[in-house]
Amino acid sequence: MSISAEFRDHVLDLLADLGAVRARAMFGGAGLYLDDTMFALIARDVLYFKVDEGNQQPYKDAGSQPFVPFADKAYAMSYWQVPPEVMEDPGTLCCWAGKARDAARRSGRGKG
Repeated sequence: MSISAEFRDHVLDLLADLGAVRARAMFGGAGLYLDDTMFALIARDVLYFKVDEGNQQPYKDAGSQPFVPFADKAYAMSYWQVPPEVMEDPGTLCCWAGKARDAARRSGRGKG
């Protein structure tokens, strides 16, 4: 699992209106943090946002899929791929990112 610096930087630029979003390298990808809460990850140049019952339905409606870290294992994480149409609109992207941050805070495991 790897990411390009260009894609990472592009995502950080798109999320700039949220505040000081930072990327931290992890397992060949990157975790994205805001206020010390991990709310997103980038893997293989794909952006995934944290989801829970409070924000998952729009991802399902868009046909998005959860992040599966290992192709040979059926384990899916609670991060779902951001739909392409959301990636194209920075305002919508920031709105979805805010909801992902809220989901991470609700889980209590977003600190890092």
